[in-house]
Amino acid sequence: MVSFNHLWIFSLALLLLASPLLQVGRCQTDSDEAVQATEEASDIGAVGDDVKDFGDESFNPAPGIDTISVFPKNSARLVTAGEETELLVGVKNDGDSSLNVIAIKASVHLAYDHRLLVQNLTTQVFNNGKVPASAQATFPYLFAVSKFLQPGNFDLVGTIVYEIDQQPYQSTFYNGTIEVVEAGAFLSIESVFLVTLGASLLALLGIWIHGKIESLSKKTKRAPKVEVGTRSADASLDEWLQGTAYTQSQANKSKKKK
Repeated sequence: MVSFNHLWIFSLALLLLASPLLQVGRCQTDSDEAVQATEEASDIGAVGDDVKDFGDESFNPAPGIDTISVFPKNSARLVTAGEETELLVGVKNDGDSSLNVIAIKASVHLAYDHRLLVQNLTTQVFNNGKVPASAQATFPYLFAVSKFLQPGNFDLVGTIVYEIDQQPYQSTFYNGTIEVVEAGAFLSIESVFLVTLGASLLALLGIWIHGKIESLSKKTKRAPKVEVGTRSADASLDEWLQGTAYTQSQANKSKKKK
């Protein structure tokens, strides 16, 4: 089991090795001597006479071999339909013997049912992919999904095939989701949906706030009418003045009006 620190160091080394040139070997021996072999990008994928074609055969991974992959400058893993996408594959050889990378291949599957194959992608073949023991190397893989593939999420399975002591092996370097977008499309379907949903929520929030402000302003404009009850006060006053000269004068005035 590879520790977290080893994976982190391996990932950092893979990013440092990413360049237009294929760096076939970058290793450190016990005497701290660096060994690096470089092949130009024009030679990548050239098939040599001694390269075997294993077709669709499947092999087991070799012990002591670790792989990792990076989408350079494409952390979102967006794949434009009909256009090439670059994927860097890192190989770390912790075994006792050197290995020879033969090919890199990949396939696209439905995300909801991995058993359904959508497309077999191009097989990238190498004629000089030697990785010595205690070394690590980076290999570029260029692939393109069909331009007729419907945009959406799919599963990508990437496999690297190699030989150790003339024995074939393979390791899966990527088994995850990619998002296929149309050529020239800046936003995916999911992105458009999220943007539309966010705009709708903001509009509803604005309407609710506007209604609250209007209701508060109407309440403040209405002056509250305070009615002072006088009936009980007049009744108590009449009761208190009953039998006095004031009540008699009031009674005489009312008789005169009649």
